[in-house]
Amino acid sequence: MFQLLISRSQSLKSDVLSGLTVALALVPEAVAFAFVAGVEPLVGLYAAFMVGLITAAIGGRPGMISGATGALAVVMVSLVAIHGVEYLFATVVLMGILQILAGVFKLGKFIRLVPHPVMLGFVNGLAIVIFMAQLQQFQFLDSATGLLAWLPTNQMALMLGMVALTMAIIHFLPMITKAIPSSLAAIITIVAISVGLDMDLRTVQDVLKDMSGDPLATIAGGLPQFHIPMVELNLDTLKIIFPYALILAAIGLIESLLTLTLIDEITETRGRGNKECIGQGVANVATGFFGGMGGCAMIGQSMININSGGRGRASGISAALFLLAFILFGSSLIEMIPVAALVGVMFMVVLGTFEWASFRLLGRIPLSDTLVGITVAVVTVLSDLAIAVIVGVIMSTLVFAWKHAKHMHIAVEEKDGVKTYKPTGPLFFASIHNFREQFDPSNDPQEVVIDFANSRVSDHSGIEAIDALAERYLKLGKNLHLKHLSPECRGLLDNAKDLIEVNVIEDPKYAVADDKLS
Repeated sequence: MFQLLISRSQSLKSDVLSGLTVALALVPEAVAFAFVAGVEPLVGLYAAFMVGLITAAIGGRPGMISGATGALAVVMVSLVAIHGVEYLFATVVLMGILQILAGVFKLGKFIRLVPHPVMLGFVNGLAIVIFMAQLQQFQFLDSATGLLAWLPTNQMALMLGMVALTMAIIHFLPMITKAIPSSLAAIITIVAISVGLDMDLRTVQDVLKDMSGDPLATIAGGLPQFHIPMVELNLDTLKIIFPYALILAAIGLIESLLTLTLIDEITETRGRGNKECIGQGVANVATGFFGGMGGCAMIGQSMININSGGRGRASGISAALFLLAFILFGSSLIEMIPVAALVGVMFMVVLGTFEWASFRLLGRIPLSDTLVGITVAVVTVLSDLAIAVIVGVIMSTLVFAWKHAKHMHIAVEEKDGVKTYKPTGPLFFASIHNFREQFDPSNDPQEVVIDFANSRVSDHSGIEAIDALAERYLKLGKNLHLKHLSPECRGLLDNAKDLIEVNVIEDPKYAVADDKLS
């Protein structure tokens, strides 16, 4: 049922070890995103545990890691600040319901509409975001000013050295042995060096202290408890939480489905988008009822998992269970891990995530595709992933429409007093201007035919263009005929016959195997 192994080359050992590596990297990120959202660290950790466990078990992409993410946290912060954490839990439940509905109605397929330049921009932008997020680990809270300041020179040099050592181990160890994930080996090595030599390195405990301002801050806690959100069940509550839930559901699904697509390409396998929508939805509904902040797929942790050999569902399940074990029993051990080790792991993720090949594409692909990719990357860094993807899709759509608008050409023939126009290319909103300019009603004969054998009316703008053209001919007392229209177009003309006064010359042998226009 859970498809623990997805190929003969994949072993349960690799999944479990990879899951342990991912769990270690999940802790500081989940805590950081919890503080971004304005909630307690355990709210983020519980979300990482529950969302990670459920999506790994029933989601549509084995090997993908989900948990609390920054993209969702930045939306949640205003809700928590204004209405409190209980409204956040209710919003997460509604968010999950909307995601389940998206999967039931098979909306996951629309991720296929995301063009490749948008994917490149998404990946590169997210790599930059992950890199920039690690820079705060080189800072500390100055008690004198209450502001973040860069580490002193000695500590900075020591941390940079440990980050470099971590990255070197991750890079070179696989050349010697693959018995243990290189990321896990690097973390263990840095911990051993730090403890053995009593180095003054920033640890996870220091991060907790800086974020919360409490020197006794900890990730220790108990099992998540079932908790019905304490909000009024009325229309006023729905008006508050629905806009947030809709935005969170959209962001969560976009990030999850794009991550799924990326992992599909890396592993040369195929996940199931609609099943992932349902899995994300079920996970968020459960998380909302157990005191979590909700979540979605995490590209950074997913890349750690894939690079560490975790390809099956057991990797995500074990990562969640290890995370729960850290909360229940191992908080003191996790809090002593040097941040340098985790930063080094994430820097390797950045190097592996960024599409360096995109630089070689400059000058080899259309300028419009290059601009789309750069725009998506910049918007991802400066604003939000969902907005960046939407902007990229809109830009790609407009470029596509502009290019195809130029494909509208019309050949003209005149025989026996009948003038025939033969348009070639789609007639839609971007090509109607070029279409109109090809006709000359004032100088045309009494009978005019438009032969659509090599063209197709694609949208309502095309219908309106034909209607306006018909009126011009009717005012001059001339007849306009349409020929070789597809059945869909004839249906549209029949439905609008009171508005479009044209005589359709039907061709019973002509048919087009396309979806009907809606």
